[in-house]
Amino acid sequence: MPHLLLVEDDPNLGFLLQDSLESSGYAVTLCADGEAGWEAFKKQTFDLCVLDVMLPKMDGFTLARQIRQQRQEVPFMFLTAKALKEDRLQGFELGCDDYLTKPFGLEELVYRVKAILRRTSQQPEASPADKTQPANELLTFGASSLEFKNLLLHVKGETHLLTDREAELLRLFAQHPQQLLRREEILQRLWQDDGYFVGRSLDVFISRLRKYLQPDSTLKITTVHGRGYKLEVAE
Repeated sequence: MPHLLLVEDDPNLGFLLQDSLESSGYAVTLCADGEAGWEAFKKQTFDLCVLDVMLPKMDGFTLARQIRQQRQEVPFMFLTAKALKEDRLQGFELGCDDYLTKPFGLEELVYRVKAILRRTSQQPEASPADKTQPANELLTFGASSLEFKNLLLHVKGETHLLTDREAELLRLFAQHPQQLLRREEILQRLWQDDGYFVGRSLDVFISRLRKYLQPDSTLKITTVHGRGYKLEVAE
């Protein structure tokens, strides 16, 4: 059963969300402020963190940063009344998997939680007869390589620990070198959403990958304006 950390300071809303998520088959630890959420995170293992932004004692953005420092791979989403574009972009800059603005429907929250966990959960191990590639998929492109399962990118002697989303996006490029990947196709495959704010999140992830790959002169992620992106690999 997936275990969720829910940090929400409104007691009525918190209990309502907890009840809805538990009724949908999730174990939920509810905390009423950022510091309590941080203490719970340090003591338990969670599959997803659902964080309000405007929290007492420690705000949701600060809590998300600390969570990322402790466990780089854990997915998280924000629940917030802050609907400004700058706030949404800050959330995606921190690497969040989703950003849900209050008020929202309980069914929508459950759907989005399910979608995140489907994207980020480990797949069941295949039987020996079904295994057609190593358990830790290794992709090599240019002078760089990606250990997909371990979220490790190796570039010219440097190693970067990626987030799940960064690794998924880079794998998509590595599997289709020299090919145009349409923007809407990437958004639907990785986010199941091609809305404006998710699109801006993609821009952030593309920028990060370009920074990681910069030392490798054989690689370049180019923008095909109005269409999408392409991983160019020098022959």
